[in-house]
Amino acid sequence: MKKIQMVDLISQYQHIKPTIDKGFEEVLSTASFINGPQVNLFAQNLEKYLDVKHVIPCGNGTEALQIALMALDLQPGDEVITSDFTFAATVEVISLLKLNSVLVDVDYDTFTISPEAIRKAITPRTKAIIPVHLFGQCANMEEILQIANEHNLYVIEDNAQAIGAEYTFKNGTCKKSGTMGIIGTTSFFPSKNLGCYGDGGALFTDDDELAHKIRGIVNHGMYKRYYHDEIGVNSRLDSLQAVVLNTKLPLLDSYNEKRIKAANYYDRAFSDHPNLVIPVRMEIYSTHVFHQYTLKVINSDRNSLQQYLSKREIPAMIYYPVPLRKQKAYDNGNYNDEDFPVTNKLIDEVISLPMHTELEEDQLKFITDTVLNFFK
Repeated sequence: MKKIQMVDLISQYQHIKPTIDKGFEEVLSTASFINGPQVNLFAQNLEKYLDVKHVIPCGNGTEALQIALMALDLQPGDEVITSDFTFAATVEVISLLKLNSVLVDVDYDTFTISPEAIRKAITPRTKAIIPVHLFGQCANMEEILQIANEHNLYVIEDNAQAIGAEYTFKNGTCKKSGTMGIIGTTSFFPSKNLGCYGDGGALFTDDDELAHKIRGIVNHGMYKRYYHDEIGVNSRLDSLQAVVLNTKLPLLDSYNEKRIKAANYYDRAFSDHPNLVIPVRMEIYSTHVFHQYTLKVINSDRNSLQQYLSKREIPAMIYYPVPLRKQKAYDNGNYNDEDFPVTNKLIDEVISLPMHTELEEDQLKFITDTVLNFFK
């Protein structure tokens, strides 16, 4: 049995090595390292895959979120509602722009932002909502968009963990994750479902004017060299990363299917266990592409399980051990614990098992047998 890893990018690379290596050689031989033809080709290919008018590549997923907020001309003191149970990048960019983050609770089944909590948090200063499609499944976008329309709010989708997922509205309309709000953002960090071999990110929109503005912001505010029409940043996807992404994009759906197959194996092993709650799949509106496979451990010690697995060389991660509202950098003293009953439970219950495209059945059997043995 191969060594078990949370993400096995080396084995994945071996399957696509000839195409990757050839693409790298082309970039190196032409020295078109920044905004080369590979970057433009990737943007066009991703537009077709997502069925969105504009894809603007950038330096990473965090900068994608920051650029989205900059493009909407939000002003210091404006409020942005987002999830308390997620990675810090979402709230980080809000603070960097001197906006006010308003953190709210999540849904226990899906880990994604609670529409009911959003409604309760809206004030006259609220300008935007950032739903995070956490662990590979879309937030309840139909309700979120309805709330946004009622209150004239922007919706920026943080799609770093769910690219390739599909959302079905009650009228039967189907949209890719990241294409439902005014702007969608994603990360191409290597461990993502669509990952490059360094940092990378992108923004998506159907709004022509916003797309134009974003294209200026990512390039120092320039549309013509040395003429700065916007306050911008330096956030560009390099051509070597575009080679990787162009190679992987046609494989994304098959990669996601492999993740789903591994998730199905886990589900079968754990579905009837009294101490384990398997991920809920909200198939009524969203597919799940399993960026993470996250169990809830109930009436038992989650941390002891993690240690037990580690001693048997099975990596398992806890996303996320400390809610954003209690992080030193973002604890403003304005939150009450009783407003976050779900997050307060999840931080003690969740554990994520290895999940990637290269998991083999003997590895899955060893992982599931070991988890089950812990409870004997």
